[in-house]
Amino acid sequence: MNKDINKNVEILAPAGSMESLYAAIENGANAIYLGGKVFNARKNALNFDDEQLKEAVQYAHIRNVRVYVTLNILMTDSELEEIIEYLSFLYNIDVDAVIVQDLGLARLIKETLPDFEMHASTQMTINNYMGVKYLEELGFSRVVLARELSLEEIKFIKANTNMELEAFVHGALCMSYSGQCLMSSMIGGRSGNRGVCAQPCRMPYSIVKTETKEILSDDFYEKYMLSTKDLNTIDYLEDIVGAGITSFKIEGRMKKPEYVAIIVDNYKRVLDKILIGEKAIQVDVKDKKEMKQAFNRGFTKGYMMEERGKKFVSFDKPNNKGVLLGKIVRVDRNFLHVALEEPLAKGDGIEIITGSKRNKGFIVGNMYLNGRKVEYADKNDVVRIEKANSAKENMLLYKTLDVNLFKRAKQTYVEKQNLKKIAVTMNVTIEIGMPLQLELWDNEGNRVSVTSEELVETGIRVSLTEEKVMKQISKLGGTAYSLEKIDIKLMENSMIASSILNSIRREAISELDKMRGNSNNRIQIGRKELGKKGREILRNSKKSNQEIFKGISVKVETLEQFRELDLEKLDRVYLNFTDNLKNCIDEVKEEGKEVYIATEKIIRNDEFDELEKVINSLDLSKIDGISVSNVGTLKFIKDKYDVNIHGDIGLNIFNSSAVKLLQEYNVTSVTLSPELKLSQIARIASNSEILCETIGQGYLPLMTTKHCPMALIKGCKSDDECANCNFRTGYGLTDRKDMAFEMIRKNKITTIYNSQPMMMVDRLNEIYDENVKLVRLDFSIDKEEINEIQSMYYGFANGSISREEANDFVEEYKDTIGITRGHYYRGVI
Repeated sequence: MNKDINKNVEILAPAGSMESLYAAIENGANAIYLGGKVFNARKNALNFDDEQLKEAVQYAHIRNVRVYVTLNILMTDSELEEIIEYLSFLYNIDVDAVIVQDLGLARLIKETLPDFEMHASTQMTINNYMGVKYLEELGFSRVVLARELSLEEIKFIKANTNMELEAFVHGALCMSYSGQCLMSSMIGGRSGNRGVCAQPCRMPYSIVKTETKEILSDDFYEKYMLSTKDLNTIDYLEDIVGAGITSFKIEGRMKKPEYVAIIVDNYKRVLDKILIGEKAIQVDVKDKKEMKQAFNRGFTKGYMMEERGKKFVSFDKPNNKGVLLGKIVRVDRNFLHVALEEPLAKGDGIEIITGSKRNKGFIVGNMYLNGRKVEYADKNDVVRIEKANSAKENMLLYKTLDVNLFKRAKQTYVEKQNLKKIAVTMNVTIEIGMPLQLELWDNEGNRVSVTSEELVETGIRVSLTEEKVMKQISKLGGTAYSLEKIDIKLMENSMIASSILNSIRREAISELDKMRGNSNNRIQIGRKELGKKGREILRNSKKSNQEIFKGISVKVETLEQFRELDLEKLDRVYLNFTDNLKNCIDEVKEEGKEVYIATEKIIRNDEFDELEKVINSLDLSKIDGISVSNVGTLKFIKDKYDVNIHGDIGLNIFNSSAVKLLQEYNVTSVTLSPELKLSQIARIASNSEILCETIGQGYLPLMTTKHCPMALIKGCKSDDECANCNFRTGYGLTDRKDMAFEMIRKNKITTIYNSQPMMMVDRLNEIYDENVKLVRLDFSIDKEEINEIQSMYYGFANGSISREEANDFVEEYKDTIGITRGHYYRGVI
């Protein structure tokens, strides 16, 4: 390893509960991330109320562990107003940093608490160096990089930015780029961007030809095509440190404390070896097995180590696989006879692989070996356990819970044993006629001095001895400290009660706790004071006499789609292709309409040069602007070109504060998040000084993923193979309800689209009435009747088509392919 490598690397552990926090800290975590009861992306974890948060920060800081609080969801205008006082609470209890997704929240924190450290959530989809540079300008100190980055891409980002970089190294993965998934939201109304993802990626799907729903391969019929394996990079930590990662993040706020203890302990021990310069570290086989037993869906090295395809997806089983336990060798009337390949204990959880969609899982009760009831059996033993329904000879069993492993893990943190002690030194001065004095300090410069109210007296029958003083004053059990050295200055014949010695010791420890607990040395900020300042920043000046405009915009993905457009029947067009682009722009301008060049949600480091070539080949005076859907692209365009910028849905614009932030960054119009409902749209649009657009028609993108389900059939193993595997139409996934989700592959990215189009043509006036100026038609899938749909929307918006005709048009679609109203009326949880 390079001797110049950063050695201030942290293990960042999850804590979904106070017990998990103890487990993480006692097993070596350098930092903890956790959520309060509100405003975080794991609302189903136990999480921490205000008092628990305060206790957690104090407990962690005393032990030199940092605490980051997750505020990693998109927030409405009203929620931003609510969060102001909560921010002051987090600041005042000395939380080290907040993890943020929402641009509007980032603006609020920057303006109200500029010294409050912000980390950019992986939900911000930061996958390129320009995105990191943008966040640097916003005041972020760290970014949690997109999980899709390779080590080489991370190295490039590190070489071109100054930001601290954090990466996930272990645990569950999202199939989609985080922040770009609407699947749970659109299917069930539970938004991953709001912390309540229902995980539709863990459900079974089949790969089909979308036109006929013909199954492409029986091997992938009703398989878990979108269910990723769990990330495990413990064998590659040295490479990850070398790439420039500052923080090794372990996923698992929904996991048990025992899991946290096991995983943190293993990663910490390996990292410590790396940081002292050990070479060619081999992780013990036993440790690997324990990590696997703790929880696994199968392990993958992930995109960091460029693993993909069948090695990336757990397509046979979406939940914990456990460890192979053995095989059923006989089934009799009452028992299963199992040949063990691993030890088995009473209380272990096992699962029988039945071959059906639902395996049989249960906890081991009575167990017999050689006719005797036993609590434990070893590898190679043949045991009898109570019979389970559906069990047959030769079926495999997996151990999904090792009760003894979890007991051992729990012993590392149970009852806050404070196994990681902090060395302290004491000076005790006891002089007759003077108060008792105790000085206490650690090795980090924290020093306290306390004196008793009572005076030391002259002993009449008994007096203190050094041994007695030592016994009382060194009782540090139950604290975070261990006594390294003590100096006792005791005047002869001195006497003071043992209760006073105990009291002075507790007072000194309490003062040292307070000193270590307030590691950031912040000046307390009043909630009312901050609330007033925050509300002033969020205040929207109501605009009067807004221009009445009912515009129709259209976005097309191919030259063929563009050829189907009637350029007279639109107000703005977004062109997301490069074929014959100059001529297309000329055609639009000849009709006197606005034309924007559209860019992708995902743009890699190496794609900025190509984007620059495309833009430089155009006459910029002929285009009205460039649409961006990635914050890296936003910075790239702003820095290089003097053009209008449109902010598209990849930016997740969910509140007025986000609009204001983008406006300050030269953005002149925005497409609001498709997860907003009408009343929320109204508040943003009526207070925005720039043009607001919403999507009213089209198959919404549900998932944007580096993985391609077709690679499972084709066996693609590398980026090079994927680069030549673009397809626009014809393939999709069907779910258990036989709904078909079309897939499109472009530039090594697969987009999975909703099974039904959004259609709002008969409700256009309801959208325009909320001060939305443009309603957009997104034509992503080639099967759409572009000219017919466009004519209907433009005609209704401009009064040449009646409400009755629009209603009939919608009813026909409902009867044939079905439609959705998106979230205009239901919003998201």
